[in-house]
Amino acid sequence: MYPGQQQPGPYGQQPPAGPYGQQPPAGPYGQQPPAGPYGQPQQYQQPQYPYPQQPQYQQPYAPQQPYPSQQPYPPQQPAPAHGQEVGEGRMRLDPNLTPAQRELAEKIQAKSKPMAYGMILGLPLTFGGVHYGITRQPLGFVAALVGLGLLAFGVYSLLQMQALKRQLRLITADAWRSPAAHLPGARKAATQAAYLNGVLALLSLAACGYLLYKGVGWGAYGNSFGFGALVTAAALPFGMALAAASTIPQLLQVIPAGARVGRSLYSILFALATTVTVEGIKGHDVPQIGGGAVALLICGGAMSLLGKATKRMRGEPV
Repeated sequence: MYPGQQQPGPYGQQPPAGPYGQQPPAGPYGQQPPAGPYGQPQQYQQPQYPYPQQPQYQQPYAPQQPYPSQQPYPPQQPAPAHGQEVGEGRMRLDPNLTPAQRELAEKIQAKSKPMAYGMILGLPLTFGGVHYGITRQPLGFVAALVGLGLLAFGVYSLLQMQALKRQLRLITADAWRSPAAHLPGARKAATQAAYLNGVLALLSLAACGYLLYKGVGWGAYGNSFGFGALVTAAALPFGMALAAASTIPQLLQVIPAGARVGRSLYSILFALATTVTVEGIKGHDVPQIGGGAVALLICGGAMSLLGKATKRMRGEPV
């Protein structure tokens, strides 16, 4: 027998091959393990070492689950309060308001509805009733008394709104003197905004006079109902003129809220000027078209300038 040659079994048979037709594994030095009884090779026994073997873990550690990515949650929009649904005549509130500001804003909106009802119903009943009582029958004075009651209710709601607005100004940054009031640019912007709001007051008074003048051609002065409606329509620009004039002292103190109020009022005049221009185009009235176009240019430019003035008074780059 040559070294390394396998010894045949008792009947000259080769030992059985390992799995996949391979020979059984060799010993530690390339020798075949000795054959056991019945000609089967013995399995190689691992020698015993004097030191204990390291324990083998049955299962590796389970990988730890990665932590969820720390992504910023999107800002949750506050749920609209009861009565804030779209279509009920209420404006959407700014989502950046604090809870205290939101509460006051909702109270102001709640007071605006009775104020509007009192003014819109009280003015035509009062003036139309007086007109009817003088020109037709004394029964019109009864309607005037009812209108006075509604008008008083509207004025009372307006005073409550003004008190709530004063509370809101105490916790609103734009209602205080600008932190950049010491800068020449902020003071110049405030003075410019004061002049623009002065022009707004004059334009509002002009709109009020325009409506009263056009009422002659509409026949509103000969009709009690038309006279009441005309006075109600003329009361809107007259109130805007008072509101614009009230912002001038604020702007002289470099308070940005006055510029924001003026910009909102100019947007109303812009809508009215658009209506006047369209009616002039339909009626081929050249003076009316020219007046409406000039008003549109003035209102559009003033809105742009007031927006820039607000940013300068806040100390923001323009």
